[in-house]
Amino acid sequence: MNVLPTLLAAAGLASVHVFSQRLRILDGVPRSWFLSVAGGMAVAFVVLRLLPALGQGQETLSRTVDGTPFSFLQSHVYLAVLFSMIVFYGADGLAMESKEENQQEGEGESTGVPVFWLNLSVFATMNALIGYLLLHNQERSLQALVLFFIAMTLKFIVNDHALHSKHQEKYDNLGRWLLAGAVFLGWEIRYLSQFPEYVPIILQALLAGAVSLNVLREELPPERKSRYWAFGAGAIVYSALLLAF
Repeated sequence: MNVLPTLLAAAGLASVHVFSQRLRILDGVPRSWFLSVAGGMAVAFVVLRLLPALGQGQETLSRTVDGTPFSFLQSHVYLAVLFSMIVFYGADGLAMESKEENQQEGEGESTGVPVFWLNLSVFATMNALIGYLLLHNQERSLQALVLFFIAMTLKFIVNDHALHSKHQEKYDNLGRWLLAGAVFLGWEIRYLSQFPEYVPIILQALLAGAVSLNVLREELPPERKSRYWAFGAGAIVYSALLLAF
């Protein structure tokens, strides 16, 4: 298999974090229409690609996880989706609480150091997971890789904006570089290792939960003044593209 397209895709995803400071024009209230479009497109990918893939992969999962630590997923792959949503909801909630506490105590506009590292660890794990799935998507087809890359690029932009708003200089000076490196780490793990066929199914379930929760957590709070029309337009346009291919 020619891995160059996946390596280029990993570099493209990592570059979102590396050059994230140039995306600060998207900051502010009301929420940038571009972020809402990106969020709508990412959610469309989850609903039309990741979730159906989980349904199709349930049979494979049931056959292959027996006797493994994941045997509880034999008939319930969507438990992994739920688990991912719970983890990311908790991490985001802790970050928001830490930021508000620091603001009230006059200690700045960002989170505390322990919460920063916890939040960063969760998102680095997700980035590594995405890097791993780049090679999995290429095994299906180059078209699948391209569609996955587009959706994840948009998701990275949304996440980068959210992480900067919560962690400020800690994210800009260190966090974004670690997240960029996590993409390559996940890619390298998949390139150098062979895993059972149920692993990509579980990882896609975790990704589906993370994307859905992260995007909606950024879009729904009324104080963000998000643009419903932009979110809806992004979802509709990308849905049309996914259905066409």
